[in-house]
Amino acid sequence: MTQDERRAIEADCERLIKDYVNLNDAQDWFAVAALYTEDARMGRPSQPGTFVEGRKAILDAFLARPPRAQRHVISNVVVDVDDADHARAFSVIVLYQGDPAEPGELPTMSANSPLIGWYRDRLVRTEHGWRFAERAGGLDFKP
Repeated sequence: MTQDERRAIEADCERLIKDYVNLNDAQDWFAVAALYTEDARMGRPSQPGTFVEGRKAILDAFLARPPRAQRHVISNVVVDVDDADHARAFSVIVLYQGDPAEPGELPTMSANSPLIGWYRDRLVRTEHGWRFAERAGGLDFKP
């Protein structure tokens, strides 16, 4: 694999991670779930070690979530390329959240914001581009 090919994979995987955060904040759960493979596993940072398995179950988990105001900030993204079709990534996440506000109003931040944590991802290239095979998270500080 050439350096250019490796850099292209790194950029594509970092884009996937950033797309995930933006779609999550937009609460576009169908688009978020589409970023996972059919047999993917997802572990929320607030529930480390507990996984939701399969794209359909991941979508259902997001659809069951009560509405909230939220903004994720993702940083320190490092992608390690295993081969042309597999990569791993680590990133730091900061989540600001609160109750939804009336139109035209700003939400009030909840008492447990911000939450600071991380994700470790297993990424695979599919016919639809790079997708999450596993997304596992954890928190660095108590809320």
